Amino acid sequence: MKTQAIMAAAFASTLIVANPVSAQDREGWPNNFTVGTASQGGTYFAYGSGWANFVAENLGVSGGAEITGGPMQNMALVHTGDLQFGLTTMGPARESMDGNSPLAPGMKMVNVCAMFPMYETPFSVTALSSSGITTIADIPAGATIGFGPAGSTSDTYFPRMMETLGVDFERRNGSWSDLGGQLQDGLIDVVAFAAGIPIPAVSQLEVQADVNIIEMTDAEAKTITDNYPVAEFVIPAGTYQSLDKPSRVVSMWNFAMVNCDMPESMVYEITKLTMENNDKMVSIHKAARNSVAENYSKNNVLPWHPARPVGLTKTATRSKPA
Repeated sequence: MKTQAIMAAAFASTLIVANPVSAQDREGWPNNFTVGTASQGGTYFAYGSGWANFVAENLGVSGGAEITGGPMQNMALVHTGDLQFGLTTMGPARESMDGNSPLAPGMKMVNVCAMFPMYETPFSVTALSSSGITTIADIPAGATIGFGPAGSTSDTYFPRMMETLGVDFERRNGSWSDLGGQLQDGLIDVVAFAAGIPIPAVSQLEVQADVNIIEMTDAEAKTITDNYPVAEFVIPAGTYQSLDKPSRVVSMWNFAMVNCDMPESMVYEITKLTMENNDKMVSIHKAARNSVAENYSKNNVLPWHPARPVGLTKTATRSKPA
């Protein structure tokens, strides 16, 4: 996998995919396609549904997004072929490939291939200003924390992170929109978001209430990066109207993925369309500014689809079992 990352980095400045095919070569293409996203109110749904519509409009194939439980469930659905495409985060992808998904223990989800980089997922904490919670250490013992949909990236990693930081909490799951409403109504104390920024549910929440977007201290960030597959990340000031200075958190990379048996010509055309029109992708969601070829090197987990990035050799792509 390290070889993949090195090769991707070396060729990131070139145009994304090899083995060009004619736009008319549609042998084996399905009549329609579906992209697995996550819950409404989160970045995956906004990004995935917009991307699916963009592809459908430009390639003339009916397509759309499906609401799912997020990266873990998307890995399972794409692996089995129930969905052709999906969005995932590198941590859940690794656990799923190794057979450690809580949704299907023991099933090694190896029929999933990478397509292109999406963006980083920051792990951020939000509370109402009226709660008096301004730091992670302020979260009171027994506080109810919303961690997003069950099996999501946030639900997989954020509870562990909170435990590592010594936070005592009650766990709550739900869609981001639902949890934002529960926070506003005082039914939960904190929401631990993990999604590309700006998160629609946070933007909507701060229109209706005063909120605190809480950063990590130096010690907290070091503790988490030492123990989890994440890196430090800074949410820029102005990302939310409530954020008047940069906020240091941690993050994990996301990639678009595809069932490895999908036709090379289709995957090529979709990836080419996506990577050559970043301005359009950014208009779908601002997080897509990182959906560029330079970030191919961020994948050190998933094998590449045979319609692979330029410069990746056959040995760096998926090999089907005998």
